[in-house]
Amino acid sequence: MIKGFCYIMLFYVLGEMVSLLIGKLIPGSVCGMILLFLALTLRWIRPRDVDKAASALTRNMALFFVPASIGLMHEYKILMSNWVVLLTVSVVTTLLVIVVVGLTEEHLDRKLSRRKGGVEQ
Repeated sequence: MIKGFCYIMLFYVLGEMVSLLIGKLIPGSVCGMILLFLALTLRWIRPRDVDKAASALTRNMALFFVPASIGLMHEYKILMSNWVVLLTVSVVTTLLVIVVVGLTEEHLDRKLSRRKGGVEQ
C-alpha cells in the first residue's frame, strides 16, 4: 500500500509542476489525475499497485472536506453578503448539468440503438 501512496503522491507533485508550467490554467491535482490515468492506460503502472491506496483514500474522502467546510464557516459574512449570486449560480449550473447529461444520454441511447439495429440486420 505504501507503493501505491508513493505513486499517487508522485503524480500529484508532477501535476502541480505541470500546472505551474501552464500558468495554473488547470489545477495541479487535476493534472496529476490525468497523468496517473495516462500512466495506467499506457500500462506504465499496474492498477493493482495503486488499488489499495486509492480505495483507502476514497473510503476516507469525507475527511478531505473538513478544511473546506471550516473555511466556508470562517468566511460566513462574505457568503451571506453574496447569497443571491451564489444561489443563482448554483441553480443555473445545476440545471445546465441536468440538461447536458440528459442530452448526452439521449444521444448515446440513439447511437446504441442504431448500432444494435445494424448488428441484428
